[in-house]
Amino acid sequence: MSSRQDQVEKLLGNKKGLSELKSRILFVIGALIIYRMGTFLPVPGVNPAAMAELLKQNSGGLIDMFNMFSGGALGRYSVFALGVMPYITASIIMQILSHTVPALRELKKEGETGRRKTTQYTRYFTIILAIGQSFGITSALQTFETPGVPIVPQPGFGFLFTATVSLTGGTMFLMWLGEQITERGIGNGISLIIFAGIVVGLPGAVYSVFQLVSEGQLNALWAIFLMVLALALTAFIVFVERGQRRVTMQFARRGGRQATQAQTSYLPMKVNMSGVIPVIFASSLVLFPGSIASMVGQSKGFEWLTDLAQQLSPGNTLYMVFFGLLIVGFTFFYTALTFNADETADNLKRQSAVIPGIRPGKQTSAYLDGVLTRVTFWGAIYLLGVSLLPDFINQFVTVPFALGGTGLLIVVVVAMDFMAQLQNHLVSQQYDSVLKKTNIKNYRRSNKIRR
Repeated sequence: MSSRQDQVEKLLGNKKGLSELKSRILFVIGALIIYRMGTFLPVPGVNPAAMAELLKQNSGGLIDMFNMFSGGALGRYSVFALGVMPYITASIIMQILSHTVPALRELKKEGETGRRKTTQYTRYFTIILAIGQSFGITSALQTFETPGVPIVPQPGFGFLFTATVSLTGGTMFLMWLGEQITERGIGNGISLIIFAGIVVGLPGAVYSVFQLVSEGQLNALWAIFLMVLALALTAFIVFVERGQRRVTMQFARRGGRQATQAQTSYLPMKVNMSGVIPVIFASSLVLFPGSIASMVGQSKGFEWLTDLAQQLSPGNTLYMVFFGLLIVGFTFFYTALTFNADETADNLKRQSAVIPGIRPGKQTSAYLDGVLTRVTFWGAIYLLGVSLLPDFINQFVTVPFALGGTGLLIVVVVAMDFMAQLQNHLVSQQYDSVLKKTNIKNYRRSNKIRR
């Protein structure tokens, strides 16, 4: 009888855990569906056909990449045309300011309260950036025309106000939606939104490759080489993302008044501890200025911006240098945010843990900082190589889509992070089920003893 009750309780516990996990997954799917629907909701006052023709005439470079990150919303000039880039830019600036402004440094020491205030300031800054960017794009858009067809049939204050409010509201909604995915779903909401925007372009990209091969515009051997390279690059990304540098530690075990044999353990340091964040940060900073320059540069007095936009397009030397420096800088910067050598050394000292041959305290902190610097260097080289490899390949063959190393890296890393968090939820539910079952058995055993 008791064994049957245990089976029923275990089954009910598993069903409860699976239902919670199912609801989280369904919430993520529903949120991404809403995001995709919003990318087809046009801004009032814009001629969609003329807008598509304009992007077709100015295709290539940063505009295609920005359109890829927005899930095609820029090409349709929908309310989600800005995507989450203003929020990412605001987050970058706030994280930099939190290390330079004394008032913001004090907020970091307040724990959860300080984090909430910093998040609130980031939201306010996102609104300011979204208003400025949407107003700039909308103002420039009124001056463009396709052959005989204006993009904005009725320009003026009414269109400026409506389009600015629509684009700003779309960005704020995506920011809120990403936070809801992080809280109620699985994975990082902002990363999943960017992931969804990139993945929806994959079928069209594959179709374009086969179409170019069938028309004779692309060599079949080159197409096979690109596919094999994409698979090899994916496997390489997975291999490096799982790579670790293990630092040996010894914990003193005490038995009574005398110390017994030390217990050996490891402190893992990932090769790419910052994940995909540096690439997203660098992309947000290098994409938007170039797209603005390409639009405003056609106006009188801003012709020099057109040359700047061309130099900041993928494949050019200035773009590679600027993008590469941003990736390397953000890799070291974000790694320093996520891993504090001094704090880790203090924690090891409290736990009576030592690194063989290294004294506790400052020497341990300096040693960990040196190991972290060397590991981060190779992680930055890895991110730099994966992100810029397609630009070198484009020197020999033209890839008919914007998805390159940056997009592939984001897709693979976000998918791995999603699967890791999904496994953590499953393990946590199994642990809760076993713990509940153990508590029930202990409770029954204590009742029997009392009887």
